[in-house]
Order: sequence, then C-alpha cells, then structure tokens
Amino acid sequence: MRGARKIDATSLREQVEQLLPSWMQWYPSLFDAASDLGLIRARVCPPGSLLLSRRHADVQRAAEEAHREKWGVGPEEAREE
Repeated sequence: MRGARKIDATSLREQVEQLLPSWMQWYPSLFDAASDLGLIRARVCPPGSLLLSRRHADVQRAAEEAHREKWGVGPEEAREE
C-alpha cells in the first residue's frame, strides 16, 4: 500500500537520532529535522473541518451511532421510556 506506514514504537526523537545523530547541529527543532527526513508531513484539510462546532457534532454523531449499534435504540428513544 502506498499510503500505509509501519507504526513504530520508537519516539519521534529516537527516529530522528537514528537517521541523523547530530541533528541538533543542523536544525533548530526536532520537528524541522523530522520534516526534512520525511518522518512527519503536514496534511491539507478543508477550512470547515477546523471548526470546533463541526468536530463536536461529528463526535456526537459517532457516539449516537455507537449507542444505536450497541443498544438498538437512539439516546432520545431511551430517555422517553
């Protein structure tokens, strides 16, 4: 798979130090070194996904769906009984 990466138990600092032991001489921060080494990468996302209200609504929806899957009723239906 192209997008899949092996999840490693080592920390970001350990990974950078493995690849470039003297990174502190060349980079002002760990994140700059990790970025140049390809260990981390920024992702572009739509501005609307940054709104907290939208994130909270998505979390609420997921919680309601999990509740329906487990109990077979929605939270509103459970309260009415």
